[in-house]
Formats: sequence, structure tokens, C-alpha cells
Amino acid sequence: MPEFPLAIDRYGEWLHVQVFEKRRPLTDSQLGAMREVLAQTLDLPLAQVVLKVRRRQRGSSQYERLDDHAPSFTVGERGLRFEVNLARYLDTGLFLDHRDSRQMIRERAAGKTFLNLFAYTGSFTAYAAAGGARRSVTVDMSHTYQAWSQRNLVHNGLHDAARHSFVQSDVLAFLQRMRRAGARFDLIVLDPPSFSNSKRMQDTFDVQRDQLQLLADTLALLAPGGELLFSNNRQGFKLDPRVDELAAVDEITQQTVPLDFRRHTPHRCWLLRSR
Repeated sequence: MPEFPLAIDRYGEWLHVQVFEKRRPLTDSQLGAMREVLAQTLDLPLAQVVLKVRRRQRGSSQYERLDDHAPSFTVGERGLRFEVNLARYLDTGLFLDHRDSRQMIRERAAGKTFLNLFAYTGSFTAYAAAGGARRSVTVDMSHTYQAWSQRNLVHNGLHDAARHSFVQSDVLAFLQRMRRAGARFDLIVLDPPSFSNSKRMQDTFDVQRDQLQLLADTLALLAPGGELLFSNNRQGFKLDPRVDELAAVDEITQQTVPLDFRRHTPHRCWLLRSR
């Protein structure tokens, strides 16, 4: 309904409700009424209905703390457990629209070396480890999210420091270091933010503007016969046609967006193969 721009996700016995800011914001009383109706309809305690107003993303606002006292808990997905926190940050720790792409990684991971870039809380890493990845490297700039990623492996009995390593780094700088070192990976996930101006980065990042260099640097780490899953959620994103010169490219968005997310496609996704 246009007058109620909501996204509602259920995590176990908790409800995560996002209200997308429009030209005329809803009043506090309207927001409160929506929360009460949802709690009553689904027979949930009001305290377990978490409502957030999502404003246009500005820089690193998605990483700002909202409630330091909000509890974390685990939820199940395809036989795995993931830690989520519905109120501490703007995002929950698990992007539900990527559940099919996570499964795609699990199905491809057996015996592979796996690289997870802009890893957030490492759910792709957990799927790769569950699928039998021989080794994985998980890269994110945030210490908080790297610790969260490691806990997600622990929750699934997959934590093995000898096989699965975690690197806290600016991804762009990491790629340059790995290119110089001649590192290669069989399977890579690249899911960058739309935009970042984090103080820990050397420069601002815009996925539309910077995609060609980002993909070139990432593909340089792809082993012969390897595959790169590239995804982003920027509205109106267009893949640079010059990417076809770097790798064999197939758009797989329809295969990675679950049916319950197809009304407004939350991400686009491509599979790139080394030539």
C-alpha cells in the first residue's frame, strides 16, 4: 500500500519493521498504531515488534548504533544458525534477500578457496564453510562485524582458525596487497555498499563510479576456472559494459532474489567467470 511503505521481516518470534521515509513522514501515533496492530495480528508481545524509520542512507549511517542494550539472539536458515540484533543497528546482521545467493555459494564451495569481501557479519562465509570450503578469508573494515562473523562460525561448529581467517581492512587496500602477493581464490563474493565515506578508507567509495576498478582488482585474485559473485543494492545501478572485457558475465538476479522480495528487487547480482 503506497500510504504504508513498510518492509516486514520475521526473525523467529521477533518482527523487524522498516518504515521507509517519504515526503510526508508518518506521525508517531501512526507508527505506534501500526506496531500495535502487527503485534496483535501475529500474537506477539509488543516489545518483540521492532520498528525503525529508514531514511536515505548517508555515508556510514547504516553502521551507527541505535540501542546498545538491545539483545542479540540466533535464528535458523537452511540448517545454519545466525546471530541477529534487530534494534542495535539499522540493519539486523542478516540480509534475508540474499538467502538464495548464500545457498548458491554453499553448493559451489566444496574443496574451494573462498574470499568474502565487504563481508558484514560473514553469513556467506558460514555457508561456504558448511559447503566444505578448503579455506576462507573474510574481509571487512569493522572490528565489530569481524567478531560477529567469527561468532556465526562458532554458532555452527565451523570455527577453525587454521582454515578460516578474518582480516580487518579497507577492502580496496586489501585487494592491492593481495594482487602484489599473487594470491588466488576459487570462489569470491563481492557485495559492496552503494556508497561509503568512512574515515578508515583512503577515499570515498561509490559503487556505480568505482565498479570497473573494483571488479578488475577482484578478478585479478580469481583463480583459473574460478567464479565471482558480484552483488549490490544501489537503485538504478548499471553494470559497466567494459566488464565484459574482463570476464564472462551472466546476470543471475532472478535466481538470487527470493519470491517474497520480488515486488521491489532489493539487489542485483552477476556471476563472473575467469577466462
